Amino acid sequence: MVVRHHQIDSFSGALVFPGGKLEEADGDKRLRARSTGAAALSDEELKFRVAGIREAFEECGILLAHKRGQRTLIGAADLAPIEQRWRDKLAKDEASIVDLVEAEDLELATEFMTPFAHWITPTFVPKRFDTWFFLAEAPEDQAALHDGSESVDSVWIGAQEAIDEAKAGKRTLVHATLKNLELLAEGKTVAGALAQAGERKIVTVQPWVEVRDGKRYLCIPEGAGYRNLVREMPPQGGVPQTGR
Repeated sequence: MVVRHHQIDSFSGALVFPGGKLEEADGDKRLRARSTGAAALSDEELKFRVAGIREAFEECGILLAHKRGQRTLIGAADLAPIEQRWRDKLAKDEASIVDLVEAEDLELATEFMTPFAHWITPTFVPKRFDTWFFLAEAPEDQAALHDGSESVDSVWIGAQEAIDEAKAGKRTLVHATLKNLELLAEGKTVAGALAQAGERKIVTVQPWVEVRDGKRYLCIPEGAGYRNLVREMPPQGGVPQTGR
């Protein structure tokens, strides 16, 4: 997970999963031939998976890709010069993911990604997102490191540990991150979490507000796999956060 920069207007200072905005190039038709597992995916889902791979590379240096024709994910030794050539360019929009895979003769390992959740920001929040979450096992010898701009810290942390640290005031978690960490923690292990995600039906979560006995509550729908579907909102009416 990474810590958002404190001067960013969205979720500043929060502990979040690497991710970001969809870019036009993520849906480039040329990427279908450069993505293993793409045959089973619609254009819509493929571009979200591509965006997830690109954003993970930009934000923490993890790249789910392999040399064309190979099945093994790229190792740290081969990734280092690729990261040096491309990571900063992608982050500054000076190059696209298409440029990277074609120049380095790579294929994106979209088949390694398992859909985990789909959240849409509540309507009362000024800045809104339509977000897909994916699970993937990190390549064994790739080292993750934050980019220093959008994120200012990075940490390998267990899901329950992140929840506990937020409750203790050591971390800040926004509501969607907290709920997905709770769901992730139920898997216990990487293999367990992936197996559970593969069996679970993805139900879109768009929280809404209900007023009960003068108090406001943020609610999420049943059927998406989450427990504790109702959470009291702070008096000012903002979105609940856990931690400092």
